[in-house]
Amino acid sequence: MKQNKKEKKEKKAKNIIIKCGCDFLLPITLVLGMYIILHGHLSPGGGFQGGVVVSAAVVLVFLAYGNDGIRKTFAPDKMKVTENIGSLMYTFFGLLGILMGANFCRNAIFNIGNPGDLYSSGTIFWMNFSVGLKVMMGIGFMLIVMLRVLDVKNE
Repeated sequence: MKQNKKEKKEKKAKNIIIKCGCDFLLPITLVLGMYIILHGHLSPGGGFQGGVVVSAAVVLVFLAYGNDGIRKTFAPDKMKVTENIGSLMYTFFGLLGILMGANFCRNAIFNIGNPGDLYSSGTIFWMNFSVGLKVMMGIGFMLIVMLRVLDVKNE
């Protein structure tokens, strides 16, 4: 009986540590992921890499709060709509090159901004952002589905 109480106390302490750690890492993960998405045309990284980093928020919420936390935090229907918006944005900016008389995915609006500024690459910035939006929502949705299928109970 004494060991059982001790094990419960240790498990509760571990849960508090995991929750605090995830709560600490969640905003850092989101900011870093958005930074990678927004600065992908200026530095290593980009929409795909940043989208994967942002979608790690799903795993952090799962580790701390389980499937109940995911259900309360994320709306899969809205995530799918946002993923579709990202796809449409990429298609639009890709077609913008054709509409401007060049190739598909051509940087049609390239003479805006100063070199090295955040918004200095024209449509490349927006294509990078739309890829980030699509990847973060798509991978986040896949993680939610996989974690719900697991249906692991956090006690």
